[in-house]
Amino acid sequence: MGGKPDIIKAIVLIFAIGLVITGFTSIHASEDNGPRASALVGAAQVASPPLNR
Repeated sequence: MGGKPDIIKAIVLIFAIGLVITGFTSIHASEDNGPRASALVGAAQVASPPLNR
């Protein structure tokens, strides 16, 4: 039974590291709002077939 607190600490540590990595990734992604975001929308609009009404 002496090993269970160590396992719980390891799981909590891995979870915390994952949260930190996710936070840094989302901060980095929010700073990249350059022409790439509008280019993706433009490419999606070009790829769609024209509407025939």
